Amino acid sequence: MEVRSTYKYARISPFKAREVTREIQGLPVSAALDLLTFTPKKAALLIGKTLKSAIANAENNANLKPDGLVVKEAIVGEGPTVKRIMARARGSASRILKRTSHIRIVLSDEIQIETRETRKAKREQEKKAAKKQMKSEAAESAAAAKAGQTAKARK
Repeated sequence: MEVRSTYKYARISPFKAREVTREIQGLPVSAALDLLTFTPKKAALLIGKTLKSAIANAENNANLKPDGLVVKEAIVGEGPTVKRIMARARGSASRILKRTSHIRIVLSDEIQIETRETRKAKREQEKKAAKKQMKSEAAESAAAAKAGQTAKARK
């Protein structure tokens, strides 16, 4: 079952907030909360609030235990931009864009937990498989070249 929480009109640029949401995606809820607690960014505080709200929604509305929940998706969309003017030299002005974000977090209990360690192990296995394949291709091409040389020598 999926549970979601949305923080609308957060006063932070979506670019800055996405940097933090990429880190918590796919993590168990407890690990995501720990990561957000020790991340020294304003976005971590706002995303932490949204994550805690999603956990509370899961407990109260869906009767789910927070231990089995995983951050399925953490998405930061662009909200409305507040436009301001700053005075410049010779009576001109420049525009200041104060961006806002919509932070949406979806928790699920159905997805398999994939941590950083499992992703790293998966990548290493893929590298090993690629190396084995390259070695076998090299051996086949060497054998074919050797067979071609022996056929020329017989003629």
